[in-house]
Amino acid sequence: MNYLKNFLLLVLSLFSFSNSFAQKNNSRDKVQIFYYGWYGNQAVDGSLQHWNHEIIPHWNNPKWNNLGHYKGGDDIGANFYPALGNYSSNDRKIIEKHMKMIKESGVGVVVVSWLGKDSFTDKSMIKYLDIANRYDLKIAFHIEPFYKTITELKEQLSYLIKTYSHHPAFYKKDGKPLYYVYDSYKISPEEWSEMLSVSGQKTVRNTDLDAFYIGLWVDQNDSVFFDKSGFDGFYTYFASEGFVFGSTTSNWNFLAKYAKDHHMIFIPCVGPGYSDTRIRPWNEANFKSRDNGRYYENMFNAAIKINPEIIGITSFNEWHEGTQIEPAIPKRTGEFIYEDYGKDPWLYIKETKRLTDVFLKEK
Repeated sequence: MNYLKNFLLLVLSLFSFSNSFAQKNNSRDKVQIFYYGWYGNQAVDGSLQHWNHEIIPHWNNPKWNNLGHYKGGDDIGANFYPALGNYSSNDRKIIEKHMKMIKESGVGVVVVSWLGKDSFTDKSMIKYLDIANRYDLKIAFHIEPFYKTITELKEQLSYLIKTYSHHPAFYKKDGKPLYYVYDSYKISPEEWSEMLSVSGQKTVRNTDLDAFYIGLWVDQNDSVFFDKSGFDGFYTYFASEGFVFGSTTSNWNFLAKYAKDHHMIFIPCVGPGYSDTRIRPWNEANFKSRDNGRYYENMFNAAIKINPEIIGITSFNEWHEGTQIEPAIPKRTGEFIYEDYGKDPWLYIKETKRLTDVFLKEK
């Protein structure tokens, strides 16, 4: 009898541990990282994509016009140089390495930039979902502003849901998808309301397209936009402290209170630094030094302090803006010397794990 009793106690103990582990593992979904699958090379794709980024003209200073594109190889449109070189986002081996890195960083959800059906960012989505699933990661979608109207967006979301939502790696919060909507301000709040309010003529509520729609908060007066539009929450995206109202950490208490008062989700976004002068040579004012990880730590701690449900990380691999945590290596091309992380190319993968552990311990 004692043997049976002890056996049952052991089984219950193992079940409790397993359940506790699962809950702890699921908590990783509270940390979500922006990911870019828009890179291509000749070997896999037949041509370079994004590594040969243009030097972006200034909106009113002709000095910066017509400066051309980078060539790829050692000459890329980025201030840092990737340890994996000019990789293809469609290369299964690269996707495998990336998902392994993200798993090791402590993140639970990979938020992939998406430019719609049949776009470059869509062609390998099943690969991403399959490989993410093997690493117990989830895939969410960062909807880029490729659509012109709400009707067009709904058509694209229908495709997305029909094609991917039944995959076990497709991220759902409380049973519904969660979409980050970049540059949401490009559509009027009145038009958004037609789609996002229950009574809107084109409403997605209580349909297959219902989801948590997260808009981008940029300026202080964006409260007017979110009062009217019907979004379920908002995020700040930008990794440059002080660049806009939303990315200024001293404003996050205000944003957290607004979200609470309006029953919305607030997702503050943190990053390791900002450096984009290879593609925007006129943008030195927004450069943010990584300070050997201290900038990242300070921004992360500011997010933890407001106790958000979710923290976003900008980014895993947005190389053009220098916000990536993906390993970078020292490199020189001609007279240009790429920035790097010091002695450890994996510094920001490790720092992300340490900082996410601190955040989740507080939850």
